[in-house]
Amino acid sequence: MNTPHLLKKTVVALAVLVLAGCASVNINESVNQTNQELTGFTNGKLSLVQTDEQRQAMASKAGEILKEPLSQPAAVELMLTHSPQFQAVLAENWAQAAQAAQSGRIHNPVFTFERVRIKDELELGRLLSFGLLDLLSLPARQGIARTQIDRAQLQLTSSVVDQVTQVRQAWVEAVAAQQAHTYAQQVFESAQTSAELARRMQEVGNFTRLQRARQQSFYADAALNLAATRHKAQGHGHPRSTGAHVGLEHRASCTTEAA
Repeated sequence: MNTPHLLKKTVVALAVLVLAGCASVNINESVNQTNQELTGFTNGKLSLVQTDEQRQAMASKAGEILKEPLSQPAAVELMLTHSPQFQAVLAENWAQAAQAAQSGRIHNPVFTFERVRIKDELELGRLLSFGLLDLLSLPARQGIARTQIDRAQLQLTSSVVDQVTQVRQAWVEAVAAQQAHTYAQQVFESAQTSAELARRMQEVGNFTRLQRARQQSFYADAALNLAATRHKAQGHGHPRSTGAHVGLEHRASCTTEAA
């Protein structure tokens, strides 16, 4: 029996078995899994931009979306594909999963090549060696690596749910603020007309001072409420706040569209 040849086959088989059992990470598969599990949140739009061509395509798509009033699904799509902050979250999650996978692999083997000459004889020695501790602890480390990869996937899912929820809330607040401002504007115009009518009616003796003062008070309250709703529409509830959540702080022309 050729013992060296058998030993060589055994080492090769062991190496293949070890490598086959290593945990691996594919960010595209992870993103697809998240899209499938969270269809109601991502609508299949979640993606990690990795190339300049993808960035250009996403920027072009964002420009087309922003030509129209920003609906809630469009705001979510912009956040998932065009927000630098959220893309950083995806990349960080990928890095964590890759690091976990690396911890479950055997360290690089050491290849030793020897060339020994004794008088007229030349001996060549080749040795491929693995750390004994690495081999003995490999199954446990692979199990830990898979657990950490699964945890990273759960963290990605949680991040998507959290970010999409924030964008939806910001969009609703923006729409509510716009509608409140529109209503306050209508009330103010009505109060302004009533106040002017009260002034004229007092001049001709059909209104008392008290009646006119009531109309003036209503007019003043309407003016204060209009100013408050305008401030809210331009601040916390303004569509720009939705743009901040989707990574479009620079797009001041962003407007929302009620569903």
